[in-house]
Amino acid sequence: MSYAPYRRGFLKTAAMAAVSSFGLGMPGGSAQPKSNPAATMPRLFSGCCAYSYEKYLQSGKMTMEEFILKAVDLGLNGVDMTTYYLKSTDPAYLVSLRHLAFKNGLPFSGVATGTEMCQADPAKRAAAVEEVKRWVDVTERLGASHLRVFGGAVPKGATEEQGIQWVVAIMKPACDYAAQKGITLGIESHGGITSKAVTILEILRRVNSPFAGCNLDITHFPGDEYAQIEMCVPYATHTHIRDHFDRGNQPIDLDRVWQIFSKAGYKGYMSAEYEGREDPLTAVPKLVSKIKELCKKYSTA
Repeated sequence: MSYAPYRRGFLKTAAMAAVSSFGLGMPGGSAQPKSNPAATMPRLFSGCCAYSYEKYLQSGKMTMEEFILKAVDLGLNGVDMTTYYLKSTDPAYLVSLRHLAFKNGLPFSGVATGTEMCQADPAKRAAAVEEVKRWVDVTERLGASHLRVFGGAVPKGATEEQGIQWVVAIMKPACDYAAQKGITLGIESHGGITSKAVTILEILRRVNSPFAGCNLDITHFPGDEYAQIEMCVPYATHTHIRDHFDRGNQPIDLDRVWQIFSKAGYKGYMSAEYEGREDPLTAVPKLVSKIKELCKKYSTA
């Protein structure tokens, strides 16, 4: 299904949102007062998600505490806490991670969960809402303000329109709950129902919440990548950065990507998500170095 009829007006609104009104469409997911010059000033911060060290975290060779300290060694501005590797969701454990990060001057840029929202079964949709709520509570306990969720794959035999409806049916009440705690939900551009920028924007249009945005992974779009990144940036509330596109493993022009974010006045983290063949212990510092250099080049912070 094509959403071209509304797309032009919606994207025009997105482009103007940073300097026009409160609500959906604000870069970084924040509400900016009308005519506020700061709305167009990019504030780009270096980050890294725990998933970058999946090889070590999954095997137990690295703990989340060690990941936090590794990020300190790398001089990062923040870290994205992928929940797959949390030892538990016990409050005492979560508070200990939060305290360790605080003592080391390292904010949590967000939390990432694997919850998928494209569910045809009403019972599974209800369960997904409750699951997102639980991870919102974990995010609050960690002291972060952003939670990544997935759209998920469209079930066989279903239409894209049905998939959008099912995602919205979960994300809307989940955002209402997250809003009570000052937490924004970022639906990731990650294949399936979120393969195309236009579909992500349609989901966000229907959810219609200042606490909804896009966790913009720049690597997963199936074609015309830079144009689709540009479409999503006004709604980006967090990012995942690699140096190669999925499609054909083509190198990404990261300087061009930073220019897009800078022009849109994005405010937030450019979070490394390494997933290559090289050992992350040597590869992640290289990617982080690129990110830090570009943030210095294009950020006003």
